[in-house]
Amino acid sequence: MNRRNFINFIGCGCLSLGLHACSSAPITQRKQLKLLPESKLNAQAAQIYEKVKKKEKLINSSKEINEIKEIGKKIQYSISSYFDQSNLDDPTINFDWEYILIDNKKIKNAWCMPGGKIAVYTGILNITKNINGLAAVMGHEIAHAVAKHSVERASRGVLINIGTKILDISSGGKLSQVNRTTGMDTVGLLSQLGLMNPFNRKQESEADYLGLIFSSLSGYDIRETVKVWERMKEANKGKQPPEFFSTHPSPQNRIKNINEWMNEIIIKYPPIT
Repeated sequence: MNRRNFINFIGCGCLSLGLHACSSAPITQRKQLKLLPESKLNAQAAQIYEKVKKKEKLINSSKEINEIKEIGKKIQYSISSYFDQSNLDDPTINFDWEYILIDNKKIKNAWCMPGGKIAVYTGILNITKNINGLAAVMGHEIAHAVAKHSVERASRGVLINIGTKILDISSGGKLSQVNRTTGMDTVGLLSQLGLMNPFNRKQESEADYLGLIFSSLSGYDIRETVKVWERMKEANKGKQPPEFFSTHPSPQNRIKNINEWMNEIIIKYPPIT
C-alpha cells in the first residue's frame, strides 16, 4: 500500500469509525477530525498549566505582563464579539483564560493550551519588540486553541495508531516484523515523515491566518506580523530544518502567505469597537 492510499485509508476515519467526528475549523471552514472530547483536553491542559506555574519562574508584576494581559483581553473580546455578531457559535465559550510571563530569556516562544491557558517567555520579547508584534504572536498561539488544533492532533494520533494496526494485520504482520528486526518505530516514522507533519504545517498556516484576523479585529496593526517573522528568521539563522522535516512552514513561505493575506484581512476584518 503506497503513501497516498494509506492516507486515504485512514484519512476518512469519520466514516470508518462510524462516529460523528467531522467538524469544521472556525472561519476557514477546513474539515477536521475530532474523536476526543474538548472538555477532556481542556481539563488536562489546566492541570499541566498549574504545574508549569509552580515549576517556572514567573514575572507577576511588570509592564510586559500587563501588556500581555491587556492584549489577551482585547483578543478574547474581539473573538467572542465577532462570532456573536456573525450569529455563529463562539468556539471560546468554555475557555477559562489565563496569562503568565515566564522569566526565561533563552526561550523565544509562546504557547496557548486548550481552554485558553497562555504562556509567554521573556526571550520572545526581543523578537516582538512592541505591542503589535506581541499581539501577532499571541494571536497566532490563541488561534491554535480557537481552531481546536490540539483536539485534532490528538484525534489524528488515535486514528493513525488504529490505521497502522489494521495495516499490520492486513500485511500479515510485516510492520511488526520490521520493527522487531530493525528496532524502528514504524508508527513514529510514518507519523513524522508521511502523515503528521503535513497536517501540522496546515494547522500552523491556519493559525497564521486566524491570528492575523484576531489581531486585526482587536485593533492591532497586523503589518508588524511580517517584521516579527523576519526577526524570528534572523534569530534562528542557520538553525531552521528543511520544511519537509518541520512541523512549521518555512519562514519564507510563512512571510509570503502573510503578505498575500494582509490587505484582504485588513479590509474584511476591521477592529471591533
